[in-house]
Amino acid sequence: MKHRWGTWLAACALLAAAGAAQAADVAALPSLKLDASRVAVAGLSSGAYMATQVQLAYPERFPAAALVAGGPYGCADGKLDVALSTCMKGAPPADVPALVEKARQRAKAGENGSLAALAKGKVYLLHGKGDALVAPSVAEAAASFYEKLRAADPALKNFKVHDDGGRDFAHNLPIAAKGDDCDKSVSPYLGHCGFDAAGEIFAELFGKPAHAAGEAKGELRRFDQNAYKPDGADAFLADEGYVYLPPSCLAGKPCGLLVAFHGCKQNATAVGEAFVKDAGFNRWADVYGVAVLYPQTRASMAPLNPQACWDWWGYSGANYDTRQGVQLRWLVRAVEALGLPSAK
Repeated sequence: MKHRWGTWLAACALLAAAGAAQAADVAALPSLKLDASRVAVAGLSSGAYMATQVQLAYPERFPAAALVAGGPYGCADGKLDVALSTCMKGAPPADVPALVEKARQRAKAGENGSLAALAKGKVYLLHGKGDALVAPSVAEAAASFYEKLRAADPALKNFKVHDDGGRDFAHNLPIAAKGDDCDKSVSPYLGHCGFDAAGEIFAELFGKPAHAAGEAKGELRRFDQNAYKPDGADAFLADEGYVYLPPSCLAGKPCGLLVAFHGCKQNATAVGEAFVKDAGFNRWADVYGVAVLYPQTRASMAPLNPQACWDWWGYSGANYDTRQGVQLRWLVRAVEALGLPSAK
């Protein structure tokens, strides 16, 4: 019995030491020389909903956004049943004019940033005709939301809305390589479609590239996400996130920033490093001189989020899609740690 007890204690000590060593390997985010004029956000599925929430909450920081297979801002209205029906299946359809008015009122009340900050902004909406999880009509409602938001305010006449919904792929992020899963929605949700969605997103958000992308030559680092909890509050994120640093950023040159939100069941716990390494963002980040922040969620049963989605229906609290949302406040702390100055 003593021998077994000693063996158990030794095993616990080894596990503790391994955990401590792993924690020591995970550093804080580096401080970069960020160019505030080249900052954007992008996401797939729940990550697309998160991206639109970020853009509407902080338009002065994130005037440019790319949404892949996502719906309009505020769609779920804090209700899971609405999220699963209207905001995924499009039945019943979203009341887009009401969502636009709600967004405008939230901005006026200071719950979100001033929409005037979107005057020189843009949004790129990419969705596949074969998407059976988030209906194409839902993504079209997102495009309609932005178009009506622009039409409602003369100051936004130059806000750019590009609705790219004519491509034939399923519920995934298309990548440049070709394969047999473009018409499927299977883990890790990177469809081998022969279409480089990451490259298209970079071109839409940051302009035409100076040259074609090669293999990524920068550094992919893990970082401690718990270090950026807002006021110590749980943001329902994993312990670790990722950041990709292109060679130019590592050399101390001015650097842009793209925040890339994974979709449900696409966090590192579920798919390993497939999204953060293979989605295609890193090699284009080298071309543009743009760091890529890859925050990571965690799955939970209480609150109910078994697929590790970003919060776009309210599991983290009633103010999830405003500046008071805990995941949004976490993001602000993280990007400020990277060197993004407060918007003026």
